[in-house]
Amino acid sequence: MRIVVLVSGSGTNLQAVIDAVKAGELDVEIAAVGSDVPGCLGLKRAADAGIATFTVPPADYASRPEWNRALQAAVAGYAPDLVLLAGFMRILDAEFVAAFDGRMVNTHPALLPSFPGAHGVRDALRHGVKVTGVTVHLVDSGVDTGPILAQAAVPVLESDTEEELHERIKVEERKLLVETLRKLSS
Repeated sequence: MRIVVLVSGSGTNLQAVIDAVKAGELDVEIAAVGSDVPGCLGLKRAADAGIATFTVPPADYASRPEWNRALQAAVAGYAPDLVLLAGFMRILDAEFVAAFDGRMVNTHPALLPSFPGAHGVRDALRHGVKVTGVTVHLVDSGVDTGPILAQAAVPVLESDTEEELHERIKVEERKLLVETLRKLSS
């Protein structure tokens, strides 16, 4: 299975996938890693692993639709079987999603459908839940509303800060992502 990974930040999910591929635990080809953020650590991780990279910064385009079309063309140029949003922090428009319909996967740091959006960990803490977790799901044109592929629960501790809880969720997120990609590729 040929994948293109989109990142916006440090690329820890990407690194988990790279490590699983290198260890022979995951049979996927990472064709390229793209970002909306020039110079982000995720791009460095990819380059260090010998993976092609590209950047499509929104500031380079006059409008959001123009940026979406440029990113869509860049991703399509690598002919992926699957597009993985691994800490990619931009909402993609309906035309982009339709171009890769049923072939785009995202991770989210909550047990969807609870706590969608950019602040899943903070929202779970504020709501006072005792269990939260991570979801791997297909992307549709809504925000974190696509079909759920897999979930893992993470207990919320009384003493948890947002950062502490998020770090524990990330550990499970990396495992669940690799496991889900393994199932999708088989």
